[in-house]
Amino acid sequence: MAVYRFRVTFEDYEDVYRDIDMPSKGTFLELHHEIHKSTGYNAEVSSSFYVSNDQWKKGTEIAHLPNPRKKDTGVLIMEDIRLSKFIDDPHQKFYYIYNFDRPYDFHVELIKILKEEDGKEYPSLFKAVGQAPKLIAAANFPVSTDDDEDDDFIEETATEEYGVDEEDDFDLLDDEEEEGEEGEKEEFGGGEDDY
Repeated sequence: MAVYRFRVTFEDYEDVYRDIDMPSKGTFLELHHEIHKSTGYNAEVSSSFYVSNDQWKKGTEIAHLPNPRKKDTGVLIMEDIRLSKFIDDPHQKFYYIYNFDRPYDFHVELIKILKEEDGKEYPSLFKAVGQAPKLIAAANFPVSTDDDEDDDFIEETATEEYGVDEEDDFDLLDDEEEEGEEGEKEEFGGGEDDY
């Protein structure tokens, strides 16, 4: 049996990676669990692998705990899909998103195809470099809401330019014009009676 060695790298932390040996008959779910065994993250969250090209462009999705919309569209499920089904290239790549609620993105690349070693259990962690970053607590994430309050705030600031309210500009101009008109009347004798 062939063994795939995958390098799993955090997209934002390229100096942190895990090399994981997986049996070719293993499933994407087993790879998902092995990744999180090596990072210490909870594996029971909605996550997906995407078959990718060399530029990490996402293709076919293979999901774990997909939402109802994805299920309705017929998304592939990790526990049903063997790794070998999507290994077309000796350097096959998968873009992997862990936890859609608080996502971490990973690059998963096949770096070697080996022969199974007698007596070795698979999947197994071959190499771990760097410490997995701590998961960011929910309190640190801005929460997007659909309230109208945000829209009102945007509209209010949109009427100001360089810290000056447009209405104030018009008031200043009106005051200057009134003063100027009074001054003109005085210069020309103060009114229409002089004509």
